[in-house]
Amino acid sequence: MAQPAYYERPVLLDRERHRRRRVKPATGFGFARKTHSVALAAAEFGEAAKEYAIVFTRTAGGPVVPVALLGLRAGENLFVDAQQAWDARYVPAFVRRYPFVLAEMPGQSLAVCVDEAFAGWNIEEGEALFDEQGQETPFLKNALEFLTRYQREHVRTLAFCERLEQDGLLKEMNAQAKLTDGRAFTIDGLMVVDEQKLLALPDAAALSLFRSGELHLVSMHLASLSNLQRLVDRMAERKSTIEPAPQPAS
Repeated sequence: MAQPAYYERPVLLDRERHRRRRVKPATGFGFARKTHSVALAAAEFGEAAKEYAIVFTRTAGGPVVPVALLGLRAGENLFVDAQQAWDARYVPAFVRRYPFVLAEMPGQSLAVCVDEAFAGWNIEEGEALFDEQGQETPFLKNALEFLTRYQREHVRTLAFCERLEQDGLLKEMNAQAKLTDGRAFTIDGLMVVDEQKLLALPDAAALSLFRSGELHLVSMHLASLSNLQRLVDRMAERKSTIEPAPQPAS
């Protein structure tokens, strides 16, 4: 799965190399201010759907994944304010796990990485990663458990998305967002569930989707799309610097 741009220098967590390293908790979410979407696990849909538009996108050369839209333009997160606070009640797990991440290594299983560019990465303040004997501290154990739980949910989520694809339920979304001052731009490259195809599913397929709990995930995804307008409103409130389209010469 592709990582957000805020992982600038991810390296493998090494017991010897990082023996004296500490992690000072971040004072804000400035590291994510240019991230306009983040991947979601299916288990997050319930909370995420209350505040974000949940859509689907295909990762580069990879599978389809659900994402929470945080902005309407690349490089713009409308949920990180000027004080670097997260302006929403629910913060996606993809953001909360920073500066740690699981990464696929060539010919290996998943490995734990840490972003050495993280501002709280140091040797003097914060939570130690390893004790004097070189063993994992409770802090690191909790971080690794969080990554493990997230990975389990990620695998479940990929199976859900694969099923949507196999049933032909995903369609391209092309929508035009308009600001109150008349400026407009197009949102594309995303996918949503096609409600007409969902209603036309054979009874056996619909029942299977219901029994698995995945129909509820679809319902939360569809309900969340109303939050697209809230993104437009957020952009307008921030007096976005989108340049108006050039007018044809008279």
